[in-house]
Order: sequence, then structure tokens, then C-alpha cells
Amino acid sequence: MNYTERNKNINRGFRKLEIWQEAVKLFKFLKQKIDSINSISYKTKAQIEDSALSVSSNIAEGYARRSIKENIQFNNIALASLAENYSQTYNLYNAEIIEEEWFNSYDELHYSLENKLINFNKAQIKMLKNSDEWRDDYIVKELIEKYDIKRLDD
Repeated sequence: MNYTERNKNINRGFRKLEIWQEAVKLFKFLKQKIDSINSISYKTKAQIEDSALSVSSNIAEGYARRSIKENIQFNNIALASLAENYSQTYNLYNAEIIEEEWFNSYDELHYSLENKLINFNKAQIKMLKNSDEWRDDYIVKELIEKYDIKRLDD
């Protein structure tokens, strides 16, 4: 069963955001690899997993704050966690702990998410500058046409 399609309510709309979905996908991709490597310490694995998990968590928390300013702030935190995760993963690649082919796949997923999150934030900053406010009825105005996302309240 697709758990993102059941038990819908106005606070769970973040599940339809492509950036959240990609963050969840990146975490799963990374965790499967990290769990299979025995040569890195528990602490290092935990840091890498925590930074990856933080991305989707901050996207969700920012959405649930119901404020464009706070959403932008939490998306910036998600971007910082994404940068931290890239640095950690690159260090493993550079130390020849993970293979190049896997790192290239990770880098593609990471790069896609990073750019979408940057563009999402830019769009929200533009909305804020234009005095567009987050609607109290939980219908998010996220430049639906630009991102080709269905309305989150559907």
C-alpha cells in the first residue's frame, strides 16, 4: 500500500511535494549502501544517516509551520543537511570506501534534489517579496505551473 496516499489531511500535504519524495528516496538509497559497509564506524554511519534523514524531515516541518518565512528557513536547513551529507559521502568515496559507480548514482540523485530544493526556495522567496502569504486554509500556493505539481489539497 502507498502510505503517502492514505490518511490525508491538511498537515500532510508535504507528501505530495516532489522535493520531499526525492529526499525520502535519497535516504533509502544511501541507507542501503551505508548498512552494507562494515569498514566504517557506527558513529560515521549514524552521522551520514542523520544528515540524509534531516532533509525530508526539515521539508516536512517547514511545510507544517504554515508560514512562507518559516518554510524558507526549514528548506535552508534541509539544504545545509544536504550539503553536509554530500561532504560525508564524498569523503567515503575519496577514501575509496565506496565505489565510483555507486557514488555517481548517489551524486545524480543528490544533485537533482539539491537543484529542485534551491529552485523551490527561490520561488518561495519571490512569493514572499511579492507579499503573497501562505493561505490559512492550508492550500499552498507554490507556483504550481512552474513545478507542474497538482494542488496539494486534492
